[in-house]
Amino acid sequence: MVIRRIVTALLFIIFFFTLELNQNTIWGWILLGVLTVAFVVLWETGVFRQHLILKIDSWILYIGGFIAILFLTWPPVQRVPAVAVENPMRTEVVSVTGGKVRGVVNETRDAEIYAGIPYAAPPVEDLRWKEPVDPEPWEDVLEADHYGPMFMQPRNIPLYYSLYQIIGYHDYKWFNLKDNYRPANEESLTINVMKPRGEQKDLPVYVYIHGGSLQTGQPWFEDYRGENLAKEGIVYVNFSYRLGVFGYLALEELQAESPNGTTGNYGLLDQIKALEWVRDNIAAFGGDPNNVTLAGESAGAAAVSALCTSPLAEGLFNRVFLESSTVASKEPPHSFRPLSEALEAGEKLKEHYKVSSVEELRALPADKLVASAATEHHMTVDGYALTETPYESYQKGVHNEEAILHGYNAKESAAFLIFSNATMKNFEERVRAYFEDYADEILALYPAKTDEAAQEMWAEIYGAVFFDYPHYCLNRLAVQNEIPVREYYFAKENGRIGSFHSGEEVYFYGNIPADSKLYDASDRALMKKAFGYLVNYTKTGDPNGDGLTEWPENQDSGSILRLGENVSVTSESARKLKFFDILDRMQGFEEH
Repeated sequence: MVIRRIVTALLFIIFFFTLELNQNTIWGWILLGVLTVAFVVLWETGVFRQHLILKIDSWILYIGGFIAILFLTWPPVQRVPAVAVENPMRTEVVSVTGGKVRGVVNETRDAEIYAGIPYAAPPVEDLRWKEPVDPEPWEDVLEADHYGPMFMQPRNIPLYYSLYQIIGYHDYKWFNLKDNYRPANEESLTINVMKPRGEQKDLPVYVYIHGGSLQTGQPWFEDYRGENLAKEGIVYVNFSYRLGVFGYLALEELQAESPNGTTGNYGLLDQIKALEWVRDNIAAFGGDPNNVTLAGESAGAAAVSALCTSPLAEGLFNRVFLESSTVASKEPPHSFRPLSEALEAGEKLKEHYKVSSVEELRALPADKLVASAATEHHMTVDGYALTETPYESYQKGVHNEEAILHGYNAKESAAFLIFSNATMKNFEERVRAYFEDYADEILALYPAKTDEAAQEMWAEIYGAVFFDYPHYCLNRLAVQNEIPVREYYFAKENGRIGSFHSGEEVYFYGNIPADSKLYDASDRALMKKAFGYLVNYTKTGDPNGDGLTEWPENQDSGSILRLGENVSVTSESARKLKFFDILDRMQGFEEH
């Protein structure tokens, strides 16, 4: 009897927290309570004991009842509101490409938010894998009070995202009944604008491209929300774009049917379309289309890096901010591949789905195609959006930006190596497999003698290859082209994700929550400085200003602003510079 009660209590606790982490509706807890009470009463009154079959199957009935409750009270798919208050104040009506829109005023009533505005037609049916076109006009005023769905991407159940917040971010709000299950579809090419409240004119504009390996991501994530920039007199813009197989599939058939002979860069073309929308419409929100900063993090920064040399993006922005990625090295380590590889991958995809034509591929449902995101998430030289690699363009002096702010974090690789870091058993094997003829030099530079050293050194090697070195290449190419360039190194630890990949964003965008215990006074002091640099840079092209440590141009590719417990100017380590020299020789990087 005692054991049964303990088991029942343990199962109830497990079921209770499963409902919480899966973000089920309130009816889930109510039905679980009813089920548990009924189960206990039937046991205590002897009903189960009197019937042998029921006695044996009672646990199965209890567990089965919970499974039924789990699915019956599954969280509904809900769009994300632009403002987290009920019945927010409405803005004045604004005319944009396609029709009229009306946004909402934020809770503190000092910023206006316009969310979910179509900037291109839904790329479905015959428009799947074609260049973006203008949206169909709408007649009534569009209430821009909710973000559009995230673009179609691989999804997990809400339970997964909750565990990710707990384990990865150490940042989960318990029992807030906040729905985590957000819509995703293939129809959403929408743009969002945040601006200071009231009539404005000629304000600087900040356009942000979200990351996610060109496979996932959404524009409403709180870490890079632009409301604080709006409060500083900046018009902030972000948007969704085609991802995975929908954004980066390349096929000769698609190339042949395109009037521009393009294939493989549909996500990049969406980003250009969004920038054109900004050029044509941002003045209606008080922004200056001739003073635009283009920014992105991770794959978003890789996209910014490509747009810096795209002929289609010329004149659409003035300066750039790249966080934790670039495709400026001679052989970009991620988010980029040669057209030949892209076309080969496209043919393999057709074989995988057992289709012989683009028409058959277009007939497949999006939720079936989305499974191929992992193989189709790379930009390429398509001859239209990109006529050559960014490296080749910079070597010829071709670029679109007038200034560059960029950098990376101290522990970029940590999140990517959680389940695959090196040990002494496989360290040398990994080095030789990747570096081949240069492996002996790498092993001499990184002489791992213990498992701990192997793990630490492989993390440094991985981070340098995928993040540090591409930024080192970009910086040298910028200096070579006489582009004002400044670089940062983010090394601040905290109780959340510290200096892991994307950890810097809440600092630069001023988004550390006031009530968060995961950040202390030193974090908030650093946030004030990082945010100040970004505001100044967006307004003038120079991040420096009163009360801030001087951020020098990185003319020698060695003067880097370190953002840690203190802000100071530092340089790359001697070992890392030697490693970069090896990578230069591996890839054939040339300085002029």
